[in-house]
Order: sequence, then C-alpha cells, then structure tokens
Amino acid sequence: AKQVKRGLAAAFTKFNEYALAKYNQSAAKVKLRDVLFMCHACPKDAEQAELWKRVAANTLATPDTWEVALSSGADKKDTFTRLITEGKLGYLALLRNLRNMTDAGVDRDLISKALLAGAKGSKALPFRFVAAARACPQLEPVLDQAMQLAVADTEKMDGLTVVLVDISGSMDAQLSGKSDLSRCDAACALAVLARAAFKDVRVFSFSTSVVEVPARNGMALIEAISKSQQHGGTRLGQAVADIHRLCPTAKRLIVMTDEETEDTVGGPIGEGYMIN
Repeated sequence: AKQVKRGLAAAFTKFNEYALAKYNQSAAKVKLRDVLFMCHACPKDAEQAELWKRVAANTLATPDTWEVALSSGADKKDTFTRLITEGKLGYLALLRNLRNMTDAGVDRDLISKALLAGAKGSKALPFRFVAAARACPQLEPVLDQAMQLAVADTEKMDGLTVVLVDISGSMDAQLSGKSDLSRCDAACALAVLARAAFKDVRVFSFSTSVVEVPARNGMALIEAISKSQQHGGTRLGQAVADIHRLCPTAKRLIVMTDEETEDTVGGPIGEGYMIN
C-alpha cells in the first residue's frame, strides 16, 4: 500500500548504522535491504546515502550489542558492565536483562543508576517494569522509581477521568504462553499510565462489585488494585452503571478488561473507551 511505503520510507531516515545493523537479520525472509528497495526512501544527506549503500551491499558494521558479545564468548559480567558504562545498552534491553545481569554479578548500584538515568524519555510502558520486577524482585524499589519517571512526561488531559479495572477470575489468565504477566498485571500497569496522563483521576476495580482504589502511584497502585477485592465473577454492565451513579460528572470512562461479562453493558456517560 502506498501509505505503508511512505511510512516505512520516513522511518528509515531515523535509524543510524548501529540500529540498522542490529535488526538486519541475515536469516530473515525479508531483509532491511528489501524494504529499502520497496519503499524507495530518500536519504536526508550524503552521509545517510552512503549508509544506505552499505545496507544494500550487506556491509554494515557489526553492532556492539550484548547478543553479539556473548555469542562470541565474552564474559557476561564484563560485557554488561562495559555496555552500561559506555551507554550502549538500550533501555528495553536493560529491563529485559536484569536477571542475567544480577546473576552474573554486575554491580547493583551501576544497574540502579542506569535504570533511573534512562527512564525519563524511554517511553517504556509500565508493564515492562512490572515484568522486570517479577524477574528481579530485589530491584523492585528502583524499578518503581524508574517507572514513575518514565510516565511523568505524559501530557496531562483535563476533566475527571474514571479508570475501571477488571480483576475478575478470567483476568488471572496469562497474557501468553511465554509471558510471566497476567491480564490483570497488564490492566493494572495501564492504570499507572492513566494516573499520569490525566489531571483528575479516580481508579476503581470491578469483579462482582465495584471498589474505589486509594490514590496511589506506581507499584503501590498496582498492588492496591489487584488486592482490592476477590477475583470472582464479571459484572461489567453493573460496574458501568455504578460508575455513572458514583461519578456523574466524569468526562471519560476507561475500562481495562478482557471483555468477558455476565450482564449487558450500557453506554457510557461522556467519552467511553474499552481497552481489551
């Protein structure tokens, strides 16, 4: 599609050699050079034009990543320490490798400083920090601080916003076979983001009843939602009706749910959003 080609062409101009080499998988059916040829991207300057010639010729410099270093037999502790110190470990890679780093004996203060230094502007979503805390619980306090720094830059919207989080039994199912997180974990993490995105927020959980959650932030909010009531049945329709009664002046209602319910769901007052 023409618009997809235009989007890909625009995206290509944002990547340096390191990023292109990192994702230029030799075993992939469709390689970056194929995409470059198909979308007819225009380089922004001569330097980028030379870079794209290396993409086309498959002569990009080997990226200095933890995967490349460890696959060559480098020491795990030394590799992660060097990449963090040199600022070459991406923030998501940092979050995903906390257990590897702590098991290898990387200095915990170095890891903590990197987590806090890179959080602001990382655009990492709260569930990433929740997953990292599950993998490395000893770092949860600093991960909590980092998560709140990551969402702090979110532009805040006016008007009372009600966040309604489903914690029924079905929400305890895992997100996928490869994930340590449940649907409930993901929904609660989104509530953390919502808390940062709106100036006036009230958070409720629902299962067989509706319970308002204390005005907390970060990991404390996630725990408060998850433990606010038993994870039982799902009465979403009744929950929406209760919110209309409890918050009649709300500008918007945001529901985090797997969309299983035992009753009929009516329309929202004001703006309504259902996030599956």
